Amino acid sequence: MLIASIILFSIIYLFQINRLTHTLCERKEIPEEKQPKIYRTINVLITILLLNFYLEVVTAM
Repeated sequence: MLIASIILFSIIYLFQINRLTHTLCERKEIPEEKQPKIYRTINVLITILLLNFYLEVVTAM
């Protein structure tokens, strides 16, 4: 049950971060050519953060 909750939280969190990234790209008027690199960088960093969170929770059990 805990793992399912973490996965659901991660999906929702990643979706929200992508939504905020989209807003950032619109407000700062970032060119279309640079946007995929920005999304990729942010998504990789957030995924690393979420994996660390998962490992922290699992090892604390």
